Amino acid sequence: MEGQAAKQALLLFFLLFLHSLLFDCALSEIFFEERFEDGWKSRWVLSDWKRSEGKAGTFKHTAGKWSGDPDDKGIQTYNDAKHYAISAKIPEFSNKNRTLVVQYSIKLEQDIECGGGYIKLLSGYVNQKKFGGDTPYSVMFGPDICGSQTKKLHLILSYHGQNYPIKKDLQCETDKLTHFYTFILRPDASYSILVDNRERESGSMYTDWEILPPRKIKDVKAKRPADWDDREYIDDPNDVKPEGYDSIPAEIPDRKAKEPDDWDEELDGIWKPPKIPNPAYKGPWKRKKIKNPNYKGKWKTPWIDNPEFEDDPDLYVLKPIKYVGIEVWQVSWFRF
Repeated sequence: MEGQAAKQALLLFFLLFLHSLLFDCALSEIFFEERFEDGWKSRWVLSDWKRSEGKAGTFKHTAGKWSGDPDDKGIQTYNDAKHYAISAKIPEFSNKNRTLVVQYSIKLEQDIECGGGYIKLLSGYVNQKKFGGDTPYSVMFGPDICGSQTKKLHLILSYHGQNYPIKKDLQCETDKLTHFYTFILRPDASYSILVDNRERESGSMYTDWEILPPRKIKDVKAKRPADWDDREYIDDPNDVKPEGYDSIPAEIPDRKAKEPDDWDEELDGIWKPPKIPNPAYKGPWKRKKIKNPNYKGKWKTPWIDNPEFEDDPDLYVLKPIKYVGIEVWQVSWFRF
């Protein structure tokens, strides 16, 4: 299918660094940076995952379409309907007491039929020649596009060997421009997601992943107090119905009406003017409303401490990172 519109390009620039809590963030330490310049193959190991099945694709080193600098290159997933996996070993590090920042750029050079391209941070020993979709990871971050229904930005974190996807529905970019994705994880377990250096989402691992039980739960045993008054307005007990109010008719004769010239009393009976709505009639009398001095608002089930919640101050701490991986499945091609 080479050269056909089914192809798509994905081009990567990757940066991984940490901010120490003890120093100004300008003194951050870069643990891994990849611009895919000459010599990049010596840093990366192409996996043989799916190769025996004939389903493994190859990467192309290219600047891609519309490049402002032909020497500014990335790697492109070049074959359609293939799986791609490549990884680089990096100096082992921990994000304990530090802010972790993962950044990379991706470019989809044409319309995507179906495909996903993910950055993965890997812990422990990894046989890089066998790295693939089933290799355990600590972080998975990247877009997944398939048809008109799926346009998702995945963010999955591993905790005690189990993977937890973010609960929020994150949308990825789908145009043909280069986009810069950033994931920031802080020691207070807060996080931010930036797209093109603009915050797209933020929150906390405590609330946006189902890793730990919630701190607070609704008290299912609570009942609304019998004397709870949720009426915001009440009838004014001091309001009195005006004298003669009930005597006011709803309709009155139309004084402007005239007997028709051809009216025949012998045939038509005595003429009477038609009725019209009485402007003085206000309907059935009701007391006016006043603010209820005993109003307590709408009753809501109270929140209580969750007895099953057990805090983990190291919730944000990943297993020591030793590898960076790129794992892609596509119907048509990408460029990193």
